[in-house]
Amino acid sequence: MFELVRAGGWLMLPIILSSIVAIAIIIERFWTLNPSRIAPRSALADVWAKLRYNQLDAAQLRELRMSSPLGQILAAGLVNAKSGRAIMTESIEQAASHVVHDLERYLSTLGTIAAISPLLGLLGTVFGMIQVFSQLVTEGTGNPGALAGGISTALITTAAGLCVAIPSLLFHRIFLRRVESLVVELERESIKLVDALHSSRTVEIRNKG
Repeated sequence: MFELVRAGGWLMLPIILSSIVAIAIIIERFWTLNPSRIAPRSALADVWAKLRYNQLDAAQLRELRMSSPLGQILAAGLVNAKSGRAIMTESIEQAASHVVHDLERYLSTLGTIAAISPLLGLLGTVFGMIQVFSQLVTEGTGNPGALAGGISTALITTAAGLCVAIPSLLFHRIFLRRVESLVVELERESIKLVDALHSSRTVEIRNKG
């Protein structure tokens, strides 16, 4: 492995660093974008139960805000619940914008790695081919083995770049899709809370489980 890295030249260093960053982001996003941590199934039901028994005080709101991103959004709405539907909705939207920003954290970096890794590999191959043709000019074609070895070495960076880019692009798309699903779920639960407090129609509150 070390021989391959050394044969690929100095451009292998940014490719390896990109792979380390990509792995770290993938692990972190897998942990962070867990639906049960972002939007716990019992959050809205617990809030509604406390509202019915007038148990939602400042301490409970603070605990709700710290519990999860959904709790942060619901707490923002509850603080302004008595100001009317429009104000409550606006406060929820503002809190949701911050939550969505946190959900999308590092995804642009992962997408950038997926885009530049093959380009770094291609650049390394171009440099390698330049060296091969320089060898042709100075030594001619008398040593085919050396030329073949030079070409294979030049292609190492392209292979390495693709090995980094393909999984990075795959997980970037997976995480984007997961964020979209989470945003829809957060919006659905927030609308339920607004309707439950400012609407005469019956709203189904999801129970635990």
